[in-house]
Amino acid sequence: MHSTLHKATLLVVDDTPANLTLISELLAEQYHVRVATSGEKALSLAQRSLPDLILLDVMMPDMDGYEVCRRLKSDERTCAIPVLFLTAKHQPEDERNGLELGANDFLSKPINPPVLLARVQNQLRLKAATDLLRNQNDHLDQQVLIRTRELQAVHDVTVLALASLAETRDNETGNHLLRTQHYVRVLAERLSQHPRFAQHLDAASIELLFKSAPLHDIGKVGIPDRILLKPGRFEPQEFEIMKRHARLGYQALVKAEELLGQEVPFLRVAKEIALCHHEKWDGNGYPQGLVGEEIPVSARLMAVADVYDAVISRRVYKPEMPHEKAAAIIREGSGSHFDPAVVVAFFELEDTFKEIAKRYADDDESLRCKVDYQELVGISSDAAA
Repeated sequence: MHSTLHKATLLVVDDTPANLTLISELLAEQYHVRVATSGEKALSLAQRSLPDLILLDVMMPDMDGYEVCRRLKSDERTCAIPVLFLTAKHQPEDERNGLELGANDFLSKPINPPVLLARVQNQLRLKAATDLLRNQNDHLDQQVLIRTRELQAVHDVTVLALASLAETRDNETGNHLLRTQHYVRVLAERLSQHPRFAQHLDAASIELLFKSAPLHDIGKVGIPDRILLKPGRFEPQEFEIMKRHARLGYQALVKAEELLGQEVPFLRVAKEIALCHHEKWDGNGYPQGLVGEEIPVSARLMAVADVYDAVISRRVYKPEMPHEKAAAIIREGSGSHFDPAVVVAFFELEDTFKEIAKRYADDDESLRCKVDYQELVGISSDAAA
């Protein structure tokens, strides 16, 4: 017999002292034995220090063995302890009642010592195997959870790194990515109960939207520096080239999905945002000229977030503007540039937007990095001022 079985602790529950003495003497040579003379005391002992197995009489005053078993099995602390009924009740329904309550075995009195010892040993061996399997499963679950978190962290960092790489070629900072992420999330959460948006904005969709948002301008990596970094207004032909970044970003993400060989929910949302966040509610946006509900919800949210952040943020070629100016632009764009319902949500969240902008405000170092990059590619800081 395995050595751990000799060290097992058994709790014997019976209201008759003679029965307790008899059973304890039978078991004491191989096991640590504790006794309880009532159901209440048994529950207290079991909860305070978990035994490896409980031998339980059925007929006891105040609380019978069936009720003790029911309480043991309904308590997550004690539900895994094997229960072996020892009783003078012999009817089949008595045994059925005990097993239906979760007991592991049922023995009738008078006790047959060899049978009792064999049944106890079998239950302890079964419990040891079950505990080992449970511990292995718990360990595997923990390892899977850790690995999943690691992979998710790598995924999130990779997305931000790619998006930040695109941003280094633009007159914006990495904090723009963080701000727009959070703007989009709070808008989505606010609109998740709106009848027009609820089916698009469950918790999982909002999380995908939050993680996809940094890729909205990934296509800018394909725009020539002479246009992307121009400090002044674009000429018409330059603007046409600049507008290509929406399709370039979309096509890059489509290519990534093709290389994976399967559709990816995360990339589906990222593709929507990259391609459509410059579409306008009245159809005057680009690149497809989508109108109203034709524009994906993700892109409608990003449109408000992106414009708001562009207005309030300081760039090497312009000072920051106050929240009130950005809010006025969004109000004026309701029904033309922006989905009116998203604009309503924005104004309900004005204080939250201001708090996000403050929390992830650009610092002087990030702006200096932009100037350094512009000088590296041949655009002087004087021209960008």
